[in-house]
Amino acid sequence: MSQKTYQLAPNLQICRILNGMWQVAGGHGQIDRESAVSEMMLYHDSDFTTWDMADIYGPAEEYLGEFRKRLAKKKGESELDKIQALTKFVPNSGPMTRSIVEHYIDRSIRRMNVKTIDVVQFHWWDYSDTSYLDALHHLSKIRDDGKIRHIGLTNFDTERIEIMVENGFKMVSNQVQYSILDQRPEVMMAPFCQKHGIKLLTYGTLLGGFLSESYLGKPEPAKSQLYTFSLQKYKNMIDAWGGWILFQELLATLDSVAKKHHVGIANVATKYILDKPAVAGVIIGARLGIAEHRSENARAFSLNLDKEDNEKITSVTSKSQDLFSSIGDCGSEYR
Repeated sequence: MSQKTYQLAPNLQICRILNGMWQVAGGHGQIDRESAVSEMMLYHDSDFTTWDMADIYGPAEEYLGEFRKRLAKKKGESELDKIQALTKFVPNSGPMTRSIVEHYIDRSIRRMNVKTIDVVQFHWWDYSDTSYLDALHHLSKIRDDGKIRHIGLTNFDTERIEIMVENGFKMVSNQVQYSILDQRPEVMMAPFCQKHGIKLLTYGTLLGGFLSESYLGKPEPAKSQLYTFSLQKYKNMIDAWGGWILFQELLATLDSVAKKHHVGIANVATKYILDKPAVAGVIIGARLGIAEHRSENARAFSLNLDKEDNEKITSVTSKSQDLFSSIGDCGSEYR
């Protein structure tokens, strides 16, 4: 297995850096459809072939559908086999019948211009409503009928996944926040998932851009300078983790590791998480048509962090607050 790809399931190989499409949902700058779809072509040509979207990410699924049409026209239908498309099913809580679940899955299939969705990653807002088990039951049947290849999860905690496993449900992945700062998955989630053959797909790994040279040696940004939803969200995470001064110490440490390997801070942050045994892939936001980091991101694949690098990083993170005790298990920040 090359470092660049991962066998998520017997019939599904993904790129280990996934293109995250939450940024087309708004709050990350005005995205133009035409330039977004053109840019998706460039990602594909650079072998970044795995797309992560959701039914609630604005036009993300439609962009994928349009991209597939253009790609087939330009390179032939067989080229479409090189794309992996993961979306999310994010329903409102309440009764979950087969027809409700199928309605949303059919809509995603139509928008994405696919016959089968590679992975449907299911998210549920309210654990007190156990209809999520009904939804999973219907998703499993829809999978068996061939409309879905695999079922994944998004932001479920370990306790709920344990209930699913006990009920005989088969999931290939859970999408969670996981970064050098936020290592909550290591407490319960990663050990449980490794035991049961469930892989982690991680987001927030670059803290919305904070884990980069752009913030090294810089004063703490004011609220008005946090110009995307991601920066606002991850600044709160930095505050809970240990604050700006400790974060600067971390950036300086990551910078020294990055310079040693002739890469960037973001590469070190990405590879640190890719090296975790439960992790199949890291999702990096693609601000299509606004900012582009393809060639930079690719450098993470050839980076090998050694024992000394990891010890340096741990020497800083060990001074931080315990996010598991303050926030809770994976996904608790949304509930």
